[in-house]
Amino acid sequence: MGKSKKILSVILSLLVTFLVVGCSSSSSENQKSASSTKKGKAVTLTVSAAASLKDSMNEIKQLYAKENPNVTIKYNFGSSGSLQKQIEQGAPVDVFMSAATKQMDELKEKNLLANDTIKDLLQNDVVLVVPKDSSNVKSFEDLATDKVQKIVLGEIKSVPVGQYSQDVLTNLKLMDKVQPKAVYGKDVKEVLTWVETKNVDAGIVYKTDALVSDKVKVVAAAPKDSHKTVIYPAAVIKNSKNADAAKEFLKFLSGDKAKTVFEKYGFKIGK
Repeated sequence: MGKSKKILSVILSLLVTFLVVGCSSSSSENQKSASSTKKGKAVTLTVSAAASLKDSMNEIKQLYAKENPNVTIKYNFGSSGSLQKQIEQGAPVDVFMSAATKQMDELKEKNLLANDTIKDLLQNDVVLVVPKDSSNVKSFEDLATDKVQKIVLGEIKSVPVGQYSQDVLTNLKLMDKVQPKAVYGKDVKEVLTWVETKNVDAGIVYKTDALVSDKVKVVAAAPKDSHKTVIYPAAVIKNSKNADAAKEFLKFLSGDKAKTVFEKYGFKIGK
């Protein structure tokens, strides 16, 4: 019996040791798992955004990186129409931010969006700008006179600011006289650049673009009833491979820190 007790004692001792080591290992693994979750998996988000959002979104990118070091934001700026076509053709995009509802609505109709994420994020104003030292043009009506030889607009088919410009000029009964003088930019930033470099006498851009330039000045704001409300919707793309991270980024864009940045650049929040 003495020998049996010794054997039993050794077996029990080994069993206890095994259980302790096992629990310790399990606890260690749980701690690693929790730590890994807290840090988050490394993710790269591709955000296709209207060109007019470039300045504000670059600043927001820096803020987001401080809180989410595991997420890398890769921007693709351009005209909303061009970005829409890229998404339709299967470009790997996680978040789309348009300068008009038209492009977002068309993507929704084609079942390319995570519909529960669509949000009207921002609003903007349409303004007439001229080079900083110009004194000839003071109103939209001046565009139809000899004071203006050349005006730049956004491309009407693919650039929302071009579509808003057409609405404004049509409602003010100026389009027929302005059209022969018009040249067209591929996005609103190009429209602004042409005015800054004095290659044209005037241009129609968003208020936010005018505010970030020290080479142009606003001479008139488009009447509110002369065009559709400038709404910037945003949404997660349905086939995003990083849907959860994309939704978190979109949530951040709706938060107070992002709102402060957007307002700094002249955007209005929501509807």
